[in-house]
Amino acid sequence: MSFQHPSFGSVADNRVFIFDTTLRDGEQSPGFSMNIGEKLRMAHALSALGVDVIEAGFPVASEGDFESVRQIAENVDGSVICALARSGGRDIEAAGEALKKAKRGRIHNFISTSPLHMKYKLRMSPERVLELIESGNKQARHYTDDVEWSAEDGSRTEPDFLCRCVETAIRHGATTINIPDTVGFATPEEMRALFSMLRERVPGADQVIFSTHNHNDLGLAVGNTLAAVEGGARQIECTINGIGERAGNAALEEIVMALKTRHDRYGMTTGIETPRLLSISRLLATITGFDVQPNKAIVGRNAFAHESGIHQDGILKHAGTYEIMTPESVGWNSTSLVLGKHSGRAAFRDKLESLGYGDITDELVNVAFQRFKDLADQKKVVFDDDVRALVDEEARDHDRIKLQFLELQGGTAHKAHVLLGLEVDGVVQEAQSDGNGPVDAAFRAICQAFPHKATLALFSVANVTEGTDAQAKTTVRLQEDGRLVDGQGSDADTVVSAVRAYIHALNKLLVKRQRSAPEALKV
Repeated sequence: MSFQHPSFGSVADNRVFIFDTTLRDGEQSPGFSMNIGEKLRMAHALSALGVDVIEAGFPVASEGDFESVRQIAENVDGSVICALARSGGRDIEAAGEALKKAKRGRIHNFISTSPLHMKYKLRMSPERVLELIESGNKQARHYTDDVEWSAEDGSRTEPDFLCRCVETAIRHGATTINIPDTVGFATPEEMRALFSMLRERVPGADQVIFSTHNHNDLGLAVGNTLAAVEGGARQIECTINGIGERAGNAALEEIVMALKTRHDRYGMTTGIETPRLLSISRLLATITGFDVQPNKAIVGRNAFAHESGIHQDGILKHAGTYEIMTPESVGWNSTSLVLGKHSGRAAFRDKLESLGYGDITDELVNVAFQRFKDLADQKKVVFDDDVRALVDEEARDHDRIKLQFLELQGGTAHKAHVLLGLEVDGVVQEAQSDGNGPVDAAFRAICQAFPHKATLALFSVANVTEGTDAQAKTTVRLQEDGRLVDGQGSDADTVVSAVRAYIHALNKLLVKRQRSAPEALKV
């Protein structure tokens, strides 16, 4: 297969394009909302990673979504910038407007095609769905020649009707055809057969890119994705860390490394800079407040850890005995001991570049360097993970609430007492409170300085590195009116870490309040 695609030019059969939907499908997960600044930072990181298409959002959903897509389209180079829209109507108009300044823009329009969705969700006849597929793709072509069409709940759609839908989309301008397993129902054998069937039966199938988008409800998202590639899909829709609706999406890092490590089986290439996988995984975890589990493939902290004596013996003799890829190939560093209190700014910036932070601003470097010096005064040694934790935290921007100071008293003889100052929209608010321990007192003081109705749903503390002088990494989950947000903070002082996490969660909650929920948005 070789044909001309409007964004990618000549398409070779062994090239798989990576379509990342972290900023759209991933952000729909409860608690995962990002502000515009955070989305821009993620978009720049995704572009540097080598992602072919960045799905930046759903412009018609809210003013915030429209503006984030517009800014990403205007400011992020290297990747195709994609906006989601329902087939037909003002959705596509909003997407086209948001993408006006993109160097390469794509409109991704979708409609449900399964009998269940057409009957109960859309309340439309199959003929009406076909009409909207035609009009939606025609309308999208007025704005861009790079148009993607998706059959929502495609894996549960009757094959004959799915073929009619795909043929209609191709005939009226779609250049990429996406068949999602929207509810994670399919098996790998079914996905492989589905794509093979479409490529064999649909006229014009050899002149478009077929795409696969799989959810992980049965834990089969990555397996279904790889099977779809075997069936002829050449675009993979996925997210960093596998975030997304319900149980999430297929994880970008797992798919890319499966294709790379098992090139002998798949024979496919991508444009992903795999040594950046760990840093972007951690960036997303910091922004969203959701850490990956320790045993997560590729980017979990145990992914290259070996405790069994038999395994350790094998690794010492030859790494290939128990490692099918090198830690360095995905961004893990074989050396973690880095800087000390006598290290200068130049050495600090050099370390940041080696950790994948080469694109951060001088202002951020200065702020992070000062925190590093403060930390180095408290710790004997500062590790790579310490540096990552403090830089990622300082990189959060557009926060309306910021910690100015924190003082506490406590011990066995006195009830815990906290005095703190918060800067809220540029104005410092002071508060003090007693509590059942310093963390409780601190959280009570925050509630006084910034009154709110959110309740604490989760409080968790872990250490960034080892030792009694390790930085604490705290996760706080807040709940308000059905909204869930997670915040993270790090500091050598556990109470300060907890306060930073609580404030991070509050800032995310403010973003969540301003956004309206996308209507009927799944794919």
